[in-house]
Amino acid sequence: MDLAGILSDAGFRCVEVDHGDAARAMLPDHAESITLLFSDVEMPGGTNGFDLAHHVAATYPWIEIVIASGRITPEPGELPDHATFISKPFSTRMVHDHLRERLPDGKKPEPLKNPM
Repeated sequence: MDLAGILSDAGFRCVEVDHGDAARAMLPDHAESITLLFSDVEMPGGTNGFDLAHHVAATYPWIEIVIASGRITPEPGELPDHATFISKPFSTRMVHDHLRERLPDGKKPEPLKNPM
């Protein structure tokens, strides 16, 4: 299952973009309604996941940030202080549990539809 599917099944409305530059461009119009940024480290374009995470943390501090990668592990300082990292491959359960732990009440994911 892809990440958007995992998040949709958890009750989130997802906005998918192809690259970090597109994410930065759409944020000003949608940031007030965004709870979570979940991004890969490696993306096409000039803005990678670390750059995007720092931009979001500085500009939209209410947005929870999760960065994932199967090839790169962040070094100290590469992620903003309140951002978290998940290694790939990840399971539906791993993402769900992580979000239940990190997100505030009222923004937590719905119970898993298929807990397997």
